[in-house]
Amino acid sequence: MKQLLNTDTGVLILRVALGSVLLSHSLYLKMVVFTLAGTAQYFSSIGLPEVLAYIVFFVEVVSGASLLLGFYTRFFSALVIPILLGATWAHYANGWLFTNSGGGWEYPLFLALMAVVQLSLGGGNYAVTPYFKSKQQQVRA
Repeated sequence: MKQLLNTDTGVLILRVALGSVLLSHSLYLKMVVFTLAGTAQYFSSIGLPEVLAYIVFFVEVVSGASLLLGFYTRFFSALVIPILLGATWAHYANGWLFTNSGGGWEYPLFLALMAVVQLSLGGGNYAVTPYFKSKQQQVRA
C-alpha cells in the first residue's frame, strides 16, 4: 500500500481531478447547460466583455485536457489561476457556499488553490511531458 500512495500518485490524482473539473465546467456547464452565448451574456451582465467568455472557455478546455495528460502541467496550471480567481470574484456577491443561489465563491477559490498546488508540484512521473522530452532528446542524438 505504501508504494501505491506516494507523491507521484498524489500529483496524478490532483492533476486528473483538476483537469476533469475544468473540462466539465467548460464543455458541459458553459457549452451545454448555459451555452456559450448564454455564458457570454452572463459575462456582460457582470461588466466583463462578452469575448472573454469564449477565451475562458477555450483556456479551460485546453488546460483541462493538458492537465489530464500531464502536458506542460505547470504552464497550464498557471494559465487557469487568473480564470479561477476571476470566477471567485464573479461569485463573491453570492456568499461563501457554492450551494447558494448563483453559486458562492468557495468552490472556485478551492480550484484556484488546487491549481497553485499543481503549479508547485508539476506533472509528476505519470505525465506525458517527460516522455515527449525524452523522445526529442533521442531524435536530436
